[in-house]
Amino acid sequence: MSKVKTSPKNIKEGRLSYEWAKSHMQILNNTLTRLKKSKPLKGITLGFCLHITKETSVLLIGAKELGATVACCGGNPLTTQDNIAAFLASQGIHVYAWHGQSVKEYDWCIEQVLNHKPTILTDDGSDMNVKAHFDKKYKGMKILGATEETTAGVTRIRAVENQGKLRYPVILVNEAYTKHMFDNRYGTGQSTIDGYLRAMNLLLASKRVVVVGYGWVGRGVASRFHGMGSKIIITEVDPVKALEAHMDGFEVMPMAQACKVGDIFITCTGMTSVIRKEHILQMKDGAIMGNVGHFDVEIDAKFLLKKSKSVRQARPNLDECTLSNGKHVYLIGEGRLANLVAAEGHPPEVMAQSFSNQILSILYILKNHKKIGNKIINVPEEIDRQVAVDALKAMDVNIDKLTPEQVKYMNSW
Repeated sequence: MSKVKTSPKNIKEGRLSYEWAKSHMQILNNTLTRLKKSKPLKGITLGFCLHITKETSVLLIGAKELGATVACCGGNPLTTQDNIAAFLASQGIHVYAWHGQSVKEYDWCIEQVLNHKPTILTDDGSDMNVKAHFDKKYKGMKILGATEETTAGVTRIRAVENQGKLRYPVILVNEAYTKHMFDNRYGTGQSTIDGYLRAMNLLLASKRVVVVGYGWVGRGVASRFHGMGSKIIITEVDPVKALEAHMDGFEVMPMAQACKVGDIFITCTGMTSVIRKEHILQMKDGAIMGNVGHFDVEIDAKFLLKKSKSVRQARPNLDECTLSNGKHVYLIGEGRLANLVAAEGHPPEVMAQSFSNQILSILYILKNHKKIGNKIINVPEEIDRQVAVDALKAMDVNIDKLTPEQVKYMNSW
């Protein structure tokens, strides 16, 4: 069933993209360089379920250089870059990923990675973790632990723990402060603008942009679109986040009101059904919708793509849906991750921090899995701080240190 497109042209393009990303991921390079001599992952098989992008290729090849056997699949049916998959396969990585998979093919690819019997899993969305827990085929597989990359995956794996069914320790890389700050806020903020502009190529200044959710991702998206001159409207269910959005100078209103006035809609919640049929039918003619949450459940894409009077591709990754009321509304990337489907995802400098957290968390599991037990933990503070130190060093930024007098003052009652 595998459709990895390993043509010489794809491999060459993938190599160039890998080299470009690697040259801008100094934080991760520094981490890998420190560890290469000791080969700490020798004899370990790692299973990755991540978006197969140029940045991910630096992580996977880095893990192989540390001694690991590496198997990977895509974290989403539409986010694999085929030239990267081809290049990784040429480098001895076991790759099960291609762009445009069916749901059945996507599921098959996850199974192929698990069939390599990985010792540690690295997941983005928890599809692999869920299968490892609940598919009978993998019930007896020895897994030392796992890491989780994204908010939606954190929600799912916490549900497994809450049901008392967690089989192994899981480190929530998504919850690292350096990950929230860099990846969720700056990374998604910039890559969402990239995806929307590639899909629609319209002016952002003066547009009313409705940002659904004001967590780390929503804050980053709102900030970046505001910087492009957009008028920002926030919808929220959390009173504290809604208050923060209001104090940051943005309009805050319910979706029932925002749907009538918005020009562009961006869902950032990780929650299901935040833009529903009743909202879509009230939107202005020409409204554009997209999602940057991990799963395609935030916008009612089934209603748009299957119940509209007609659907046609207006531009690459942009479907024009003619509603029963005669209005035309647009959906980016079938409601999947707009910043990865319509663009290339986060910049390399951003993913260098997230993937440094991943590598260091994998090594932490390898050394401490028995001590952790079958529970979920956040990234240890020493790892988070080390990533921040590496980031500052890579950016040639120096900071002050506490003097002995200040340390004494801080510790005195």
